[in-house]
Amino acid sequence: MRLNRLMTPRLDEPLPLWMIFPVVFAALYASHFTLLRLPYYWDEAGYYIPAAWDFFRTGSLIPITTLTNAHPPLPSIYLAIWWKVSGFYPEVTREAVLMVAALGLLAVWRLAMRVVGVASVAFWTVVLTGIYPIWFAQSTLAHADIFAAACTLWGLVYALPVYALPDRERKPWAAALWFAAAALSKETAIAVPLTLAAICVAEGIRTSGPIRMRLWREAAWLAGCVLPLAGWYGWHYAKTGFLFGNPEFLRYNAQATLEPLRILAAFGHRILHLTAHMNMFVPVLMTFAALLLNVRRDANGGERASIGDPVLRRIFVLLLVNALLFSVLGGALLTRYLLPMYPLVLLLAVTTFYRRVPFWQAMAVFSAAAFAVGLFINPPYGFAPEDNLAYAHVIKLHLAGIAQLNKRYPGATVLSAWPMTDELTRPELGYLKIPFDVYRVEDFSEPQIQRAAEEPGKFSAALVFSTKYDPPRPLLSLGSKSAELDEKYFGFHHDLPPEAIAKQLGGDLVWEKMDQGQWVALIRFERVLDARANRAGQLAGD
Repeated sequence: MRLNRLMTPRLDEPLPLWMIFPVVFAALYASHFTLLRLPYYWDEAGYYIPAAWDFFRTGSLIPITTLTNAHPPLPSIYLAIWWKVSGFYPEVTREAVLMVAALGLLAVWRLAMRVVGVASVAFWTVVLTGIYPIWFAQSTLAHADIFAAACTLWGLVYALPVYALPDRERKPWAAALWFAAAALSKETAIAVPLTLAAICVAEGIRTSGPIRMRLWREAAWLAGCVLPLAGWYGWHYAKTGFLFGNPEFLRYNAQATLEPLRILAAFGHRILHLTAHMNMFVPVLMTFAALLLNVRRDANGGERASIGDPVLRRIFVLLLVNALLFSVLGGALLTRYLLPMYPLVLLLAVTTFYRRVPFWQAMAVFSAAAFAVGLFINPPYGFAPEDNLAYAHVIKLHLAGIAQLNKRYPGATVLSAWPMTDELTRPELGYLKIPFDVYRVEDFSEPQIQRAAEEPGKFSAALVFSTKYDPPRPLLSLGSKSAELDEKYFGFHHDLPPEAIAKQLGGDLVWEKMDQGQWVALIRFERVLDARANRAGQLAGD
């Protein structure tokens, strides 16, 4: 009987999930195939891979070779299991992350089928989510955000009302399990179940009798997701003496972010991230245009299916809460923090197309084309390379620069900035086999280079690179005041060009490479290298 139920699809699920998942994973694998062997990048290299690597080698959930940020341990455990089975290789890591991304897209399908009930709407929502540049890029990057997004979306599957049965088919216990897993992947994911719990409490106050009790029981289940996360933080505090990570991490991400002007500026960025960034403006603007049209009729003469009011309320509140939350928390305005919200925006857009536009699938195709363009063509403003395939170009530039350094100046002490400093000192990240000694600077802005110029004897070569994407001719700008706020609150700066860095440090630019607005360069310092060569010759003569 149970096997028959498994093999037979539900009314809101035309195809069984076990049939859809392999198709989704195969599509992701094929589209990401050229990215699977890339070494680790940015926050992967800075925290997530070292933390998982430490757990894999020592069994310690508290990172040993990097500062603990108190991030929950579920991604480390998951990756370590895959490494134990298949070996510690970048392609193993990226394939494991692809499976999580596929699980998230499966949740998008299931969610669309439950709240709208139209297979074509679910299909296009999945396709647009999968090729949206931010989701696509994060689908192989071992950041906690893709883990949290997949679990959050599955939590929403069981927490949001079904399109035809708004008061039934919610499974708060199943939602609570998924939301707990999301919070144990990334602590900020707890905002979603707590928001939904608050909505249930508010709706319960306005009702009475059995409905009130059902809503309050649901709220209790959802609020209970905080308990596993609280347990992790309690254990972390007992082991380290820090509740929310090391003091510098806490200051950068939660204490230095509380100025009202900074919050307001960040909120403006977050609204743009949700509605315009990486060509999201295309489906969003078409959605507003479609709202001007009348609702279309289905074959039976009734209005086409739509998202019910209870679900709409919850989606809009979740979008607002996440925009506000990540305007207050997080020192950097990383778009991946909003990863589980993008499928909700796209679900709203595709449903509106379906409901109001005669040739609605053409609008979905046009949105998909815009996203595909965004994958390969950088926007005319500054952005994080991890928001599209620019990150792969950055990795290849770093590989080329390190190869030149190995070839020309093995054994040098290298001036560089993060993340290159980690790439040069941690062979497990995949860039080299023999580590270098490094002299660290924060970035390659003029103040940092001036500071390094005061200590010329501490480095014998410099491997410099663009730490930010700075478009040569920005077409979109919010003005000088916005740039000042970005510089003050969000770490915005301008790197000096390689020639200027070499000149200020008194070195020679011996190699340079550029790719899509990003660059890397190698600088030689004769005063140090020649002195070392002379010293080596003296020792050989003695």
